[in-house]
Amino acid sequence: MNEKKQETAIKLTTGQTFPLTIKRLGINGEGVGYFKRQVVFVPGALPGEEVLVEATKIQAKFAEGKVKKIRKSSPFRVKPPCPIYEECGGCQLQHLSYDQQLKEKRDIVVQSIERHTKLKLSSLDIRQTIGMEDPWSYRNKSQFQLGQQKGKVIAGLYGLDSHRLVPIQNCMVQHPLTNKVSEGIKQILEDFQVPIYDERKRKGIVRTIVTRAGFTTGEVQVVLITTQKEVPRKKLIMAEIQKRFPEVKSLVQNINGNKTSLIFGEKTIHLSGEEVIQETLGDLSFELSARAFFQLNPVQTVKLYDEVKKAASLTGEEKIADAYCGVGTIGMWLAKDASEVRGMDTIEAAIIDAQENAARHGIENATYVTGTAEHWLPKWVNEGWRPDVVVVDPPRTGCDQKLLDAIKQVKPKKFVYVSCNPSTLAKDIDYLSKDYKVEYIQPVDMFPHTAHVENVALLVKK
Repeated sequence: MNEKKQETAIKLTTGQTFPLTIKRLGINGEGVGYFKRQVVFVPGALPGEEVLVEATKIQAKFAEGKVKKIRKSSPFRVKPPCPIYEECGGCQLQHLSYDQQLKEKRDIVVQSIERHTKLKLSSLDIRQTIGMEDPWSYRNKSQFQLGQQKGKVIAGLYGLDSHRLVPIQNCMVQHPLTNKVSEGIKQILEDFQVPIYDERKRKGIVRTIVTRAGFTTGEVQVVLITTQKEVPRKKLIMAEIQKRFPEVKSLVQNINGNKTSLIFGEKTIHLSGEEVIQETLGDLSFELSARAFFQLNPVQTVKLYDEVKKAASLTGEEKIADAYCGVGTIGMWLAKDASEVRGMDTIEAAIIDAQENAARHGIENATYVTGTAEHWLPKWVNEGWRPDVVVVDPPRTGCDQKLLDAIKQVKPKKFVYVSCNPSTLAKDIDYLSKDYKVEYIQPVDMFPHTAHVENVALLVKK
């Protein structure tokens, strides 16, 4: 870009106010508009709105701003029901009606395909987002940081882009049991005068309360994250928790004394009750230990996995490879309609869980191994076992390049891609587009009122 063009593109200064028309939602749920050809991100603004914006941050390629005044409001703007919605930052879209959230999430997928692929949108089947009948109280797990305010113990989340702890007593997207138990334990810690961790001074003992509730069983697991093993009056505190909350079936302590934003440390101690709680998805039941990964929205997980099954459209004859298999949930969901499932993951503890889960359900046609898909897939093909369907559910960073190359080499008839990030999904399917046709993409709303959107994409060998 020559200097003259650059001058016309970047004229904003921090603190400047200017009018802006919002064109769309960005991938983080913020409004996106253009001022003098420069892209501007504005949290809280909605598509179609005309707003007066104050510039808060200027970068070479974009600017950020905050809404000073809404001159023309979106017909889909609603009053956020949560009293601390703007402070907390955990949800990004409570100010948008739920039906419209689903449409905007589909549009976020469309934008990702436009930006990161050479695919023709007109020839793509990007379906309407599958939403929830009741988009509240859906999260089965909470992780509330602890702090002190005017001598009282508070529990909550750090505000958006800050280290200010926002107290949360009744989070509207959390399962009511996680709210109730977290609030009660916070009170018990205060009553017993347990030293609460102070992040700035790096003093104190209890830093986080993690609670997980079984939607179908009503069982609750509590993990207290502490800076050291010794906790004053620990036995009395355990007894008090179990007296007040009989639904708490598993009490665990995890030790994390490091200066880190990671919640869990390496060492976990079982304190009382069971080591696991029970949860079911459809007709499968799972034992959840403190560190086990499990989908945060069990109601939508059933819909998501049913979409995977629909995409695979199994006849009972197919061999399936389940990459990034975790504790084996997707593979087991498909196993009874397949001839064989082989899953792999780099985390050994997850593979042990997957093997135990399969054994407990009497699923004899599923095998789980530790390692990468790019190692195992070519090895199995060389041994004479070729998958008809490969299913992946990678982290937000998308599939490893070596895995995509292995897919090209192994050539399964179908590739079913479960994605939690539309941008990396788009980049990965673009890389495979010479060999695979994108049959369709099905967005699923796993996290209502946030900007996240999950997708199931079906790719078929050309």
